[in-house]
Amino acid sequence: MHRPWLSQYPEGVPHDLPEIAYTSLVELFDEAFRLHGPKPAFRFMGAVLTFAALDEASRRFASALQASGLKPGDRVALMMPNVFQYPVAVAGVLRAGMVVVNTNPLYTPRELQHQLKDSGAAAIVILENMAATLAECRAQVPELRHVVVTSLAEMLPFPKRLVVDFVVRRVKKMVPPYDLPGAVGWKAFMARGGTAPRPAGTALDDVAVLQYTGGTTGVAKGAMLTHRNLVANVLQSQAWYEPALAKVPASEQVNTVCALPLYHIFGFTVNMLLSMRLGGCNILIPNPRDIPALLKELKRQRFHSFPAVNTLFAAIARHPEAKSVDWSGLILSVGGGMAVQAAVAERWRALTGCSICEGYGLSETSPSASCNSVLSPDYTGTIGVPIPSTIFRILGEDGADVPLGEPGEIAISGPQVMAGYWNRPRETREALTPDGYLLTGDIGIMDERGSVRIVDRKKDMINVSGFNVYPNEVEDVVTRMPGVAEAAAIGVADENSGEAVKLFVVRSDAGLTAEGVKAYCRENLTGYKRPREIEFRDELPKTGVGKILRRALRD
Repeated sequence: MHRPWLSQYPEGVPHDLPEIAYTSLVELFDEAFRLHGPKPAFRFMGAVLTFAALDEASRRFASALQASGLKPGDRVALMMPNVFQYPVAVAGVLRAGMVVVNTNPLYTPRELQHQLKDSGAAAIVILENMAATLAECRAQVPELRHVVVTSLAEMLPFPKRLVVDFVVRRVKKMVPPYDLPGAVGWKAFMARGGTAPRPAGTALDDVAVLQYTGGTTGVAKGAMLTHRNLVANVLQSQAWYEPALAKVPASEQVNTVCALPLYHIFGFTVNMLLSMRLGGCNILIPNPRDIPALLKELKRQRFHSFPAVNTLFAAIARHPEAKSVDWSGLILSVGGGMAVQAAVAERWRALTGCSICEGYGLSETSPSASCNSVLSPDYTGTIGVPIPSTIFRILGEDGADVPLGEPGEIAISGPQVMAGYWNRPRETREALTPDGYLLTGDIGIMDERGSVRIVDRKKDMINVSGFNVYPNEVEDVVTRMPGVAEAAAIGVADENSGEAVKLFVVRSDAGLTAEGVKAYCRENLTGYKRPREIEFRDELPKTGVGKILRRALRD
């Protein structure tokens, strides 16, 4: 197939990956532990977790899972922000031959219940701050046999651990009361295992991660990401970023700011897994919305790479304290998850001297699929070109390729494309063509040099700060509320988050108020899914067969 984008590849970037040498992600981790033992792998609140310490802790975690009776292939949910326990648990789950189920710590009980039931998770590791959420729905999830509860400071050294725990629990009161009979603490669970877990015999095509993403039905589906998918995307990302990474002095370890949540596939691959491969260190930011705390952390150390979403770049660039950070080490700013705005790119470059390199991907592509050159000094307004071993096609309504310069649906093929959706063969058939292309639902135009620009969405998905919100899910929740006859959700432009949810409601109870609807949404939807604006109408526009016309509401 003709690949016009190859002419834009920087010198030294391969057109295609060589055959993958690893047998699984576990082997990639083992190599990192062997080569980089004493180096810092993660920094958190001034503490350091070395590769060697991560190696030992993850062995204990894997052994504890096996000692608890879990078997290879069992799903283990991880519901934590960016803390040391997260990479320990990921490496441990994979070493035991099990499957990581990445779980948003901000989920409501309804959302958590769906994901646990759908994945069939046998165990969960959860931060105590979110344990009350699990307590509300655990009775409805009998498959969940093991609950491990941990704290924000669990792996910090004494006495910092005591101080942080006291502030979190007593001063800020961030841990609501909960009742989880049979739950065990992190340390007690780790004590069940030794340092020599049984080899699991994991293969490249085994599922490593269930990454949940929405759909046109509004039901979150687990994208099955195999060890091959994730290893390939790490190697693709490394090859693409190498022209920038080569600028890091040999005497310095590559330090990456990890403000992206590790449970999000962007942070999971581009922060955690890529840094493991590079022998680099992630600077963990538990709450990226706290910009002063984030900037305080950045002032403590030199850093080279900063993957983030447009919202975060914008918030930092606006903050007066950002000018006092030493940005001189920054050689790579990667924007993904949502479109990077031109004004934000300009402000970021003026602040840091480093241009934002915008990329594109999905949970279904592990996630990276295309990117602008890391050497480009200019904002392009495109999603760049397909990365090594990746093919983009632009398809018309008939499924055939459209001419260059014409809009069509972006279809992606490559080793990073998921195996399918967990236990959803129909949705898998709808998303993957017989020859292995993922139908993204995004409408794009490819120019004669292979650069791609997204112009529209085939789906009605709303992108809030890099998180996908599916209108049907919001509508399904709201129409269960007494007093609501009909509801329709759309995305509207928002200066801070790129898009926000706007909800149109037809009342069956004239006394229903916007505040009442918002309160109901607070109980049932994660923060980024909640409508920012509510408009009441007497009726909603519909097709002849009664389907609500969201496009008419947007127009």
